Amino acid sequence: MKIDLTQIINKCANADQNELRRMFNSVLKEIQKSANTKTVQVALNGITTEFKVEILTEEINQISEAHTLERAKYYVKRLTKSISEVKPSKINDLNLNRWKDYDDIITDSLWIFNKRDSSGAHNAGYWGNFIPQIPNQLLRRYTKKGDWILDPFVGSGTTLIEAKRLGRNSIGIDLSEDALKLAEKNLTKEKIQSDVICQTIKADSSQYDLSSVLKKLGIKNFQFIIMHPPYWDIIKFTKEKNDLSNAASTEEFLKMFGKVIDNISPYLEKKRFLAVVIGDKYSDGEWIPLGFLTMQEVLERSFKLKSVIVKNFEDTTAKRNQKELWRYRALAGGFYIFKHEYIFLFQKK
Repeated sequence: MKIDLTQIINKCANADQNELRRMFNSVLKEIQKSANTKTVQVALNGITTEFKVEILTEEINQISEAHTLERAKYYVKRLTKSISEVKPSKINDLNLNRWKDYDDIITDSLWIFNKRDSSGAHNAGYWGNFIPQIPNQLLRRYTKKGDWILDPFVGSGTTLIEAKRLGRNSIGIDLSEDALKLAEKNLTKEKIQSDVICQTIKADSSQYDLSSVLKKLGIKNFQFIIMHPPYWDIIKFTKEKNDLSNAASTEEFLKMFGKVIDNISPYLEKKRFLAVVIGDKYSDGEWIPLGFLTMQEVLERSFKLKSVIVKNFEDTTAKRNQKELWRYRALAGGFYIFKHEYIFLFQKK
């Protein structure tokens, strides 16, 4: 279905409110003739673009239902721009004149997902990996196609898979050879192909010389860094001494985490973003606020905090079939069951 708004919008400058209402109500009737159509082609002065029917209907309703002529013409001007102009963002590929198109991009600080994205190469086979929706949301908000992403705790490659899907270049570092083998295997399974680089490196992110690899690639900086470190010793990932999951104490964990930040942050472009995904833990009957402690480590460097996002923590494999047992333990032990983790978003100063 195609609707040409050229004549109507060109008449708007000299139209009164009743005439505006009449013209755009006629457009609504035309849209309603194709009740099963989800999208519509809209033309204006030779430019044609596609709209979701529900969004175009909402835009036209705002014009028709405006209380004043001034407000109605404001909505007409906004609709005109959404058809004929692209308003780019400095850090992503979103067209801000079409911001209503991105209703699947979350802007609230509470993220609730019904289930894990298991499409393509994504799977929950690696104990401790995060859900793909997290890097998907962050990369779409804070990067452009062709940008470079660094994941210093790449695990099974969830971030790299999403980067590949979205046309972003990526480098993933991990101490675990087994994790990297799985990441590379997952990347080869990903059916959505794009002309980007996805590179994995077996190394210690607190010591690895990133300048050498960046020089080989012909780039100076990363445009985004996403970190999903171990939640201290909840899961032991390797036997390596420098593995954060083998830290002897909270203080040692934070010191090791800080070394990673010190090593990688010089390679993040100024004013660009760093995300840390982490949860808390219990130790000897005490809640350890690991998330906020790591947040403070980052803030002691050249970063400012932009957002604290709370994501619901889906049932883990260990707890999935033990809900009643965990509820009893919580009631008996005076604690609450973990159902969340944090996504701390920082901007480099």
